[in-house]
Amino acid sequence: MKRKEYQADLCVVGGGIAGLCTALAAARHGISVVLIHDRPVLGGNASSEIRMHICGARGKDNRETGIVEELMLENFYTNPGLKYPLWDATLYSVAIQQPGLTLLLNSSVFDADCEGNVIRSVTAWQSNAETFHTVYASYFADCSGDSILAPLTGALYRYGREAKSEFGETIPPDVADNKTMGMSCLFQIRETDHKVPFVKPEWAYTYKTDDDLPFKYHGLGSNFWWIEVGGEWDCLHDTDRCREECIKICYGVWDHIKNQGEHGADNWELEWIGFLPGKRESRRYVGEYIVTQNDVEAGGRFYDMVAYAGWPMDDHFPEGFYYTKGEQTTYHPVPGPWGLPLRCMISRNIQNLVFAGRNISVTHAALSSSRVMATCGVLGQALGTAVAQSVKDGVDIRSVDIPRLQDMLMQDDCYLPGFTRKIPELTLQAACNAEVCRNGKERGDENLWIGRDGDYIEYSFDSDVHIRQIRLVFDSNLNRPYHNMPCRVLLKEPNFRLPSTLIKSYKIIGTDSLGNTRIIEVSNSHQRFVRHTVDWKIKTVRLIPLETHGCHEYRVFNFELL
Repeated sequence: MKRKEYQADLCVVGGGIAGLCTALAAARHGISVVLIHDRPVLGGNASSEIRMHICGARGKDNRETGIVEELMLENFYTNPGLKYPLWDATLYSVAIQQPGLTLLLNSSVFDADCEGNVIRSVTAWQSNAETFHTVYASYFADCSGDSILAPLTGALYRYGREAKSEFGETIPPDVADNKTMGMSCLFQIRETDHKVPFVKPEWAYTYKTDDDLPFKYHGLGSNFWWIEVGGEWDCLHDTDRCREECIKICYGVWDHIKNQGEHGADNWELEWIGFLPGKRESRRYVGEYIVTQNDVEAGGRFYDMVAYAGWPMDDHFPEGFYYTKGEQTTYHPVPGPWGLPLRCMISRNIQNLVFAGRNISVTHAALSSSRVMATCGVLGQALGTAVAQSVKDGVDIRSVDIPRLQDMLMQDDCYLPGFTRKIPELTLQAACNAEVCRNGKERGDENLWIGRDGDYIEYSFDSDVHIRQIRLVFDSNLNRPYHNMPCRVLLKEPNFRLPSTLIKSYKIIGTDSLGNTRIIEVSNSHQRFVRHTVDWKIKTVRLIPLETHGCHEYRVFNFELL
């Protein structure tokens, strides 16, 4: 057996959307990161192994931006056919190309070395390489979903549903219990141009009539999320038992759709079935603050807000598939986007343990809104940025400069509801023909500059100034009506492509007081958020849009100089 050791500023455990965003954000802000993931592919519930599309905040202009949006747009660009293995490759490509980030896949953390309330190292077993990897770090971010570091370090955590009385909530039961939301195995179907038979395995269940599937929509447009079990079992140690049960149900449901009655499925075939369950809930850490249903309903107006959620409190009954009294989930409304504090990502009793994802410090009721993947992604970006600031400033993460952290996040295109981003002083010094592009608000049609062929945005100064960076935010249509990946494959696929509103090609021209020019030309842009590093002395700078990905007008939220 081989043994390898690593030294890093941050060790991230878990490579789902939360862990990936944590690792990328930290590395991009200049600290060394090791990301340990127990699967061969990144993405967690969003990966090809589970295939849940990424959901997040509902409502007009509430879509998450930052790294989450970057990953989705990169996938639309490199994987226009939206094939799941290529979505895996998109995530892998972004991670493997990131300077300062070391990736350890197929590696399961099984041990932690602690000194008092400080984690010194964790060790993972990489089975396919027969190698033990030990990582020493200043901070350890548990983004595993199941909070694997909790039992290994003695970190405080919760499991199950609180009683109504503990936090004065209305959603939980009257008496606390160890029940959770369950886990699901999804399956995907493909439409063909011919009739396709299906033979059910003998060991699978049989559902002869629709009455055998009460309150379960099983039209061909479903992603069958309701094939859910385990909430009354142990969602940690019974995972394989849950997988076995879910697979029996999956095959039985598809047999029902294909062979038991008329469901319009003659030309459809079962293309893929998931053998790795997607989890909703298990251990939740106890942090410096526990977010409750009451905080959600009050809008989460925390002084240390660094992320937000906006999915309804989607509380699945523990019985899951076997709940027969009605719909197996209840949607409790939330007041639009609501804030999440940094304190709910910092362990209460382990000094250098932090976390992001569905395992943050929330009650069961609050979790039902905060657990979805786009929310987990913005939590991860916030956490990675906070750890980087802590390391670089030489202070404990509990003492980081919160206003500066919030500004850093907004500068990185992370939306914080109720906040307006500060405009760089250099940008404010110039005359500008498009004031809306420097108002610090980067969503909503009222904050867009809209131009036609020949139009441009220009900054001009009284004399030459030194600029080091040009910041751009384009319109990626935050209200687009489709997900990052489809849940079924149609014979004639709709045009899932990059949003037509994005600017594809543009030119930036800087001119100094002597008439000398500096030019940046971009011919295949596909991101919403773009930075250009420059070293220019100029008097005027002009952004000239040239082409979009299909829209008849040019749409720009932000054009700034730093």
